[in-house]
Amino acid sequence: QVQLVESGGGLVQAGGSLRLSCAASGRTFSRYVMGWFRQAPGKEREFVGRISWSGSSTYYADSVKGRFTISRDNAKNTMYLQMNRLKPEDTAVYYCAVRGGTGATSAPEEYDYWGQGTQVTVSS
Repeated sequence: QVQLVESGGGLVQAGGSLRLSCAASGRTFSRYVMGWFRQAPGKEREFVGRISWSGSSTYYADSVKGRFTISRDNAKNTMYLQMNRLKPEDTAVYYCAVRGGTGATSAPEEYDYWGQGTQVTVSS
């Protein structure tokens, strides 16, 4: 099993920045597609972005494109989400996820392993 632990969430003022980390353990990390998702109260879980196994390819939701950057450090078994120019509507619990299968996808149901989530709150 792949174990995922998110960290780095917190309270930040609108316009500020925050970096989330997702530490993976249990299985090999380097070949997995990994993604970030978020969920606000009363909302469906929303795709934020994903990154290929090599880190060479990323894809983002339109709502965060240009503001968020995903990266991964396979030597550290860690994925990151750098969030800049944060907005109040970015407030949510953020989850990292690993797709055990092949192929890139933005659908949460296609991801097999999930972290516990970390709260990000952006004040106006």
